[in-house]
Amino acid sequence: MTAETSRDGVGVIVRRVVANAGMLLGGRSVNALLGLGYMAIAGRALGTADLGVLVLIHAFAQFLGDVVKFQSWQTVIHYGARPLAEGRAADFQRVLRFTLLLDAGSTLAGVAIGMGGAFLFADRLGFGGTHAPAAALYMLSIIFLVSATPLGLHRLFDRFDVLARQTALVAVVRLVGSAVAWALDGRVEAFLLAWAAGTLAGWIYIVGTALTELNRRGLLAGFSWRGPLTEGLPGVWRFAWNTNLSSTLDVAFTHVATLVVGALVGPAQAAFWRVGRQIADAIAKPAKLLTPALYPELARLRADDRHDAMWRLARQVGLLAGAVGAVLLAVALFAGSPLLTLVMGEAFAPAAGVMSWQVGAAVIGIFSLPLEPMLISLGKPGLAVRVRLAVSAAYLVALPFLVAAFGITGAGAGLVGAAGALALGLLWFILRESGSRRGGTPPASESEETLKGEV
Repeated sequence: MTAETSRDGVGVIVRRVVANAGMLLGGRSVNALLGLGYMAIAGRALGTADLGVLVLIHAFAQFLGDVVKFQSWQTVIHYGARPLAEGRAADFQRVLRFTLLLDAGSTLAGVAIGMGGAFLFADRLGFGGTHAPAAALYMLSIIFLVSATPLGLHRLFDRFDVLARQTALVAVVRLVGSAVAWALDGRVEAFLLAWAAGTLAGWIYIVGTALTELNRRGLLAGFSWRGPLTEGLPGVWRFAWNTNLSSTLDVAFTHVATLVVGALVGPAQAAFWRVGRQIADAIAKPAKLLTPALYPELARLRADDRHDAMWRLARQVGLLAGAVGAVLLAVALFAGSPLLTLVMGEAFAPAAGVMSWQVGAAVIGIFSLPLEPMLISLGKPGLAVRVRLAVSAAYLVALPFLVAAFGITGAGAGLVGAAGALALGLLWFILRESGSRRGGTPPASESEETLKGEV
């Protein structure tokens, strides 16, 4: 990053955020369409019940992958932006070594827990003991789900084109594999293999391109796995744990809900929930893709101590995303049911009702998307964690009662309430932090406070 780049105006930065999001959108739009494609193939080949089994096994693997990984891509950006900008390769490599070791350790933990859990909790999770061996083997895909460091490198290097191609590659491989499984009259196991193949292909691509980019920039020269792990990285463990916990709590709004629905009302209802969520995510994706493009820009502004510009950037992106979200909500309300029938078939038409709730929750998230990146970039991940902890705990406690009383519609309504509470909580902390900074000396970041405590 050049000095000129770091001093760009907010308008220029907003355009760069939108441009980078546009690159991601190209890959994610293809991914969303192809995702609907391989979901539709699986639904037509397996039916609602077996698709539910497939969805529950996949959700369990995704849940563990998201829980165990430390979101080290955020650590790469937060601690690596300044050393990269100042040409301090050794310091950048120290950040890289730390995050790679986090990824490796969390991968081993995830696979071990997943394989054991597939046998121990198969019936409780809804996919049944018959599918436990296949589910246990599918847990090996967690190895390729935990690739947070390469993800962070590409975002820090502004290689959003690579990330766009990677997401499209995953979907293409899954679509082709699902088509082959359908043609061969394969059952759940065949579709699990196809989906795992997509995950593997995406991992190979993103890791290979990250190594190429590091080598091109001369950042691999002299790299060693040995050496101090956190020296020169004040508060890094606290930052890593907080961002990991924040992401883990976010899982409550995705994979945990699928697992709870499957456990309480069966795999067919879990299939309806997952299909509705797939379309809701596809509708919300264009606006939500501003978030990964926003993180690096906020990190650069923070590294240059341009806090006023950070606030202006967050506000402008929030307004832009909110406008997009309002349009997408209208699309979901008027075209949701016909889209489900067209893509998945008549058997999945009952998912239209819950899909509307899921889209509503996603749009609330779109309006509030700059808030959490802002807190994390300011070195305050703990504030976001507190809000997520409270909201996620309330949602998880209420979810079984909502599902038992109102079925998946109750889960959808609860999702909307949780999304609104999360947005309001994050906004409150943003306003409090803004008032503190305007009223006097900006408060120290959590990493800085940790350093002072150590001294």
